[in-house]
Amino acid sequence: MKAIIQTRYGAPDVLTLAEADRPTTGDHDVLVQVAASPVTQGDRRLRAADFPGIAWLPGRMMMGLLRPKNRVPGTVFAGTVAAVGASVTRFAPGDTVFGMCSAGAQAEYVAVAEDGVIARVPACLDLAEAAALPYGALSALTFLRDLGQVQPGQQVLVVGAAGGVGRYAVQLARHLGATVTGVCSTADVALVRGLGAHRVIDYRDEDFTDRAGRGYDVILDTSGTARFRTSRRVLTPTGRFLSLEMSAGLFAHMAWTALRGGQRAIFGISQPTAADLETIGALVDAGALSPTLDSTFPLALTAEAHARVERHRPRGEVVVTVAPPVAALRAAA
Repeated sequence: MKAIIQTRYGAPDVLTLAEADRPTTGDHDVLVQVAASPVTQGDRRLRAADFPGIAWLPGRMMMGLLRPKNRVPGTVFAGTVAAVGASVTRFAPGDTVFGMCSAGAQAEYVAVAEDGVIARVPACLDLAEAAALPYGALSALTFLRDLGQVQPGQQVLVVGAAGGVGRYAVQLARHLGATVTGVCSTADVALVRGLGAHRVIDYRDEDFTDRAGRGYDVILDTSGTARFRTSRRVLTPTGRFLSLEMSAGLFAHMAWTALRGGQRAIFGISQPTAADLETIGALVDAGALSPTLDSTFPLALTAEAHARVERHRPRGEVVVTVAPPVAALRAAA
């Protein structure tokens, strides 16, 4: 099969198109013919070994100290089930599915466990749109529902509201019944407002931490630019500051606020399940959540897709499409 191969860390040009063995499957595995796979910020970090702050050494130890352990990148996929193991009951050949895996999605085929993060594609989406969902939407769900415990009537502020997680966080916070404020750049104000934010702050014109007394119940920093020390001025007495990025400073604040009570600084890692992905699919079907696509690239130009994510500010997901075409796969399902 055709696949993207990476044998070293570095810039996008470390990614090359080559022939690779088709994945093998066991009795409990599903073989998916991939139609689309996005280039996420997580994929970018894995390609470059760009693990932030104190996560650098653990990241290298897990992913490969000197070179990537997984030669085929890609952690999110959408496609059609090509074959199933003898014990698989959830899926059958011809099902259109989407999901997440540890690696291998930027290839013509990927194998995933039946009980992994995989679900049927919502009927209203094509496969490129479906591929755009899992990474950002599942992260937003973990942080807002589980860590932030967002409740109806609360005030939620999303920093980096136009980013890959932020776009879904705005929509999910609104669905959970919160009043949502998004922080973004001037160019993205209309996008964030269109996603459902009740109020949008252009960070170039206003520092959200200057508005003491506003009283946010949850601040979700998806960009790694906010700090608990200054953000706490606009949190309620029991408010939660959530960050997608760990740092030594945040770790210290987490320890201190866990002991002290009141306002909390919290870091977490999204560990999604198939049930979570099905929840995302149901929200899409209900009209509460929708993906935003920036651009698509064929598999052979995966390096260019990585370059767009890295060097530009895409206003939506950058998706790699894999032969056969997405539309043809959808029509055959």
